[in-house]
Amino acid sequence: MQDVENLRDEILGLSRNIHENPELAFKEYKSAGFIKALLQKHGFTLEDKIGGLDTAFKGTFPGGKAGPTVALLAEYDALPEVGHGCGHNLISAVSLGAAIALSKNMKEIGGTLALIGTPAEERGGGKIILLEKGAFEGINYALMTHPSTTNMVNRGGLATTGVHLAFKGRAAHSASPENGINALQALIQTLNLLDAVRVQMPLKATTNAIITDGGTASNIIPEYARCEISVRAATIADLKKVLDMIKKIVSSVESLTGAEADYSTTLIYAERYSNLSIDRVFKKHLESLGETVQYPDPAAKVGSSDIGNVSLVMPAIHAYFKITDNRVNAHSKDFAAAAITDYAHEMTLKAAKALACTAYEIFTDGSLRGEIKKEFDEKVPRYKDVRNFQ
Repeated sequence: MQDVENLRDEILGLSRNIHENPELAFKEYKSAGFIKALLQKHGFTLEDKIGGLDTAFKGTFPGGKAGPTVALLAEYDALPEVGHGCGHNLISAVSLGAAIALSKNMKEIGGTLALIGTPAEERGGGKIILLEKGAFEGINYALMTHPSTTNMVNRGGLATTGVHLAFKGRAAHSASPENGINALQALIQTLNLLDAVRVQMPLKATTNAIITDGGTASNIIPEYARCEISVRAATIADLKKVLDMIKKIVSSVESLTGAEADYSTTLIYAERYSNLSIDRVFKKHLESLGETVQYPDPAAKVGSSDIGNVSLVMPAIHAYFKITDNRVNAHSKDFAAAAITDYAHEMTLKAAKALACTAYEIFTDGSLRGEIKKEFDEKVPRYKDVRNFQ
């Protein structure tokens, strides 16, 4: 833990640099550069632009003998308008601090330490692309933390995807609507039918939509209309059931109205299986620093993240550390402000210490690795293709 304290200025300097230079998905050139510079300074071997992504990278540090490969994950993309309203500057700072601190002890450890820079968590599914491109090959464990309003471990996440739906009709003057095909009406009927079948959706499944294009003039029958639909469900299996419902609705609306649909989905973020055996170790170490760490309320609502896809491939955790109170909402300017406070930075150092100690135990405790594997094998479903659900 003293190794993290020795890195205090570099860890917190990284947080400030990323926070002051918010960059959106796949454009995080400065943020990735800040992290890579520190990894190289401390002797990591750097592999740049992994998975074909300009702002993705992997830094590795070898141990003194053979053993597992443990990866610490760093996110650093910001949000439109609110900057680091999700605190990704702190995610990077924790993983960077833990990785460099661990590297000072790798000569006595068996295995390989990695820090993987994963862009575009918010809008783009960077980890999903990296999985598809094989950038996680050879990694045995993936660990990361996330700032929050409470210290928490073993929180799950929902599967999610976005639907892009457009209808093409035929324009006509509104005085003679029978001469046109109303694309906007086709879109509205689709959304109405989606609301009508909501009670038949799987438990925890939700949809939300916005119309992004509904025509150009009120006296013209719209020949084009477009919407975006956000779909969430407890699992990928349930998510696909909702997508099948949407496709059937779209097909029936096409038949009824004569409008032609253009339908596509974004990358699918999988549900999350946070490994409890690893989470318990992280909880133990964070509590040793004077913190109280909770388990999630089973009834609480959860969001989605591309770490879920990683958790289907290997044991992974996505632990939370407190940087502010629950009056502050994530993805807000207030949370962005909280992510640069002295309190947040002190918690960042604690989280880095706990993460480093957790990784150290994985490296050095064979019985722990056995428990982790047993849980992973028993709890995580085996999808046909966990790297590409399209």
